[in-house]
Amino acid sequence: MLTKRNNLILPSLMNDFFKPDWFGGMDTFANVPAVNIRENERDFMLELAIPGFKKEDFNIEIDNEVLTISSNTKAEHTTKEENYTRREFSISAFRRAFTLPETVDTDKIDAVYEAGVLKVTLPKKEEALPKPKRLIEIG
Repeated sequence: MLTKRNNLILPSLMNDFFKPDWFGGMDTFANVPAVNIRENERDFMLELAIPGFKKEDFNIEIDNEVLTISSNTKAEHTTKEENYTRREFSISAFRRAFTLPETVDTDKIDAVYEAGVLKVTLPKKEEALPKPKRLIEIG
């Protein structure tokens, strides 16, 4: 869960950029996946540990600079034997929402699901990338 730290000496830039929604960055229907957020010069990377799913199980949306990652899966199993019938089902659902910084190029967001980890790459806009060092001549 993304939380705002109250560290006045060294505040976290990540907390200023990624603000949680009304529910602290998540709505809970079942287990909520852990998320790691990493930033480098070119992009942000979200990594969610979600084993046992298929890529088709995820829904990733952007609306008004809010990135929402959710899933809602249901599995049923019925067993019929001589004197009884047993029917079991399971529902697995979650929703995580993140307010994106203005520096994210929302048209170039990409996601990959492999080895139980959903990786969402949030590229920065060109104007937000660091500029190379240059000399300024004095006229």
